[in-house]
Amino acid sequence: MSGVSFLEKLLDGVAVDWKALGDACFFEISNSGRKPVKASLREPGETPYYGANNIQDYVEGYTHDGEFVLIAEDGSASLENYSIQYASGRFWANNHVHVVRGKAQVNTRFLYHYLCIVDFISFLTGGGRAKLTKGSMVDIQIPIPCPENPKRSLEIQAEIVGILDSFTELTTELTTELTTELTARKKQYNCYRDQLLSFKEGNVEWKALGEIGEFIRGKRFTKADYVEDGISVIHYGEIYTRYGVFTTQAYSQVRSDMAVSLRYAEPGDVVITDVGETVEDVGKAVAWLGDEKVAIHDHCYAFRHSMDPKFVSYCMQATPFVAEKAKYIARTKVNTLLVKGFSKIKIPVPYPGDPKKSLAEQARIVAILDILDGLTNAVSEVLPYEIALRQKQYAYYRDLLLSFPRPEEVAA
Repeated sequence: MSGVSFLEKLLDGVAVDWKALGDACFFEISNSGRKPVKASLREPGETPYYGANNIQDYVEGYTHDGEFVLIAEDGSASLENYSIQYASGRFWANNHVHVVRGKAQVNTRFLYHYLCIVDFISFLTGGGRAKLTKGSMVDIQIPIPCPENPKRSLEIQAEIVGILDSFTELTTELTTELTTELTARKKQYNCYRDQLLSFKEGNVEWKALGEIGEFIRGKRFTKADYVEDGISVIHYGEIYTRYGVFTTQAYSQVRSDMAVSLRYAEPGDVVITDVGETVEDVGKAVAWLGDEKVAIHDHCYAFRHSMDPKFVSYCMQATPFVAEKAKYIARTKVNTLLVKGFSKIKIPVPYPGDPKKSLAEQARIVAILDILDGLTNAVSEVLPYEIALRQKQYAYYRDLLLSFPRPEEVAA
């Protein structure tokens, strides 16, 4: 489909008029009903409570009922892709959004799609927390095709909305399908991993980590110490977000003059976090398989041992060991697991009397888990890529379908 030719065909020579969002003949601004409520004072319910970027809560009561577009007044997560939300039915709007809708001659869903392509930056005021005042918002121009014929105008708007909504629906369906597939793969992977590491049968001894190796705690560094070219480091926060079961390279570096003050994980060590927002996060591990040593943060321990490092790392993620770790976690402001607790956590050591055979069995299990982990990660990587692709496709056609000629272009 050629977006330009389709729009030209759809318009079929009819005029396009541009109306300011403050034109009361075409648009309604319903800001007067907005009402902010502190989280502690909200009464739980089923009504969505909207803030600048998304639904923040579900509450009793409502401020608006109908079909509206919510434009961030301040606090938009992005200024380039300004926060525009579509709400229908009963909802609660706080004072960080402008609440607008089309009147008889304007399809509110059409208004939503068009506002998504508006460059709001020129309408914003303020510094660190840019604000879209009502006085600026009312000057935003909206195209109205065939204004002299409201019936035909609404038909054109509806056809554009139908196409763009179809793209949105396809993206939603794909996201749901891939998310379901990913959830199933993760569940399957976790099941196989836990079975492989349960050792209900066979020659195995469960040993405490303190019997198997030693723990070396890292030294503190901050983001202010980061540089583009320096000493490779692993920050504990990155283990939650950037690393998998193992890694051969670090993602961050700190100043070279810090070398003497830091502590390091050596090749084959397993780097383990000692804090986390959840019990599952505490003790999350990554096997360091790089060629050289890497500095570690003071919320990490380098576990030095003689086992297969990936086997140890897989054990630390498995369901039985999450429960084992939970026994020793101190629940203060953050969940913390100290070295005494780590030392007591037991993991299976297959063929404990035969080191060579033990490592071979560990390697066999690791090879199976690597395949399963790779399949799960493949789906994880496809999900954001496919969603981004659909969103890019939607944005392309949206821009073409909403590229109405402006008066100065017609005159030229």
